[in-house]
Amino acid sequence: MLEVQDLTKKYGDVTAVDHISFAVQPGIITGFLGPNGAGKSTTMRMLVGLDRPTSGQALVNGRSYVASHAPIAELGALLEAKAADKGRSARNHLRAIGATVGVSDARVDELLDVVGLADVARKPVGGFSLGMGQRLAIATALLGDPQIVMLDEPVNGLDPDGILWIRTLLKDLAAEGRTVFLSSHLMSEMELTAEHLIVIGRGQILADMPMADFIAAASHPLVRVVSPDATRLRDLLAAPGVSIASTEAGVLEIDGLAAPRIGEVASEHHLTLHELTPLAPSLEEAFMELTRDSVDYHGGVVTHDRKAA
Repeated sequence: MLEVQDLTKKYGDVTAVDHISFAVQPGIITGFLGPNGAGKSTTMRMLVGLDRPTSGQALVNGRSYVASHAPIAELGALLEAKAADKGRSARNHLRAIGATVGVSDARVDELLDVVGLADVARKPVGGFSLGMGQRLAIATALLGDPQIVMLDEPVNGLDPDGILWIRTLLKDLAAEGRTVFLSSHLMSEMELTAEHLIVIGRGQILADMPMADFIAAASHPLVRVVSPDATRLRDLLAAPGVSIASTEAGVLEIDGLAAPRIGEVASEHHLTLHELTPLAPSLEEAFMELTRDSVDYHGGVVTHDRKAA
């Protein structure tokens, strides 16, 4: 299990992580989300001993990661996919790391096959594409057959087949009872993969709950209605607490009424409905709503006005 207790990290006057506490449980995939600069990477670096906390504790199976006699056999981490000697082959890169804890060549060859690099195992890492480098980094994280896997942006550079592969792999690891801690900015993939979420903003925990609860709590479900009688239906549904938007003729998006009630109103007044669809909120919508005040850098509108530029 991964655990942080009242963890704080300061860089001079800047507090990157501010007295946070959470635990990552085995047997499920836990997503770690936050805007850029929120403290995700700093927290993960403290968990593996790359940064020392200003105060508090970062624990791996109840103790500091650096106190482990065989760290990569306890926790396998991907924090920087390019952290490999470019002159070494993929096989020799894994063999060199595996030698620190007695990993056999057979295990190295097995992992190269698992991550899809068996055919290029003896080629220099410097010639690898971004996706190939990512696969090698994932193999490195799994090298010691760890019970805990912590991956930062694991799908970076992977093609659709690779993304499906890593999603399946992570679910299989969790099904084996392992602890899986996953950080990513790719919301659509996180929604498909993670079961529990920890959200951080400005160095503080904003949410720690199951995925479904997070989406339900931080966003509003809508109902999409398509009808030739949309204008009349809008008038009939107008009420305090009901918000109705329309982006095109004959189409309504309604917030504040459930689909069955909308259908009942339409039926009572003999209105035709071509579509009545509840729109489930997405993780992206919920995340943006929750972290709205925790984002340091907001994008603006691109202008082609030379004077404005």
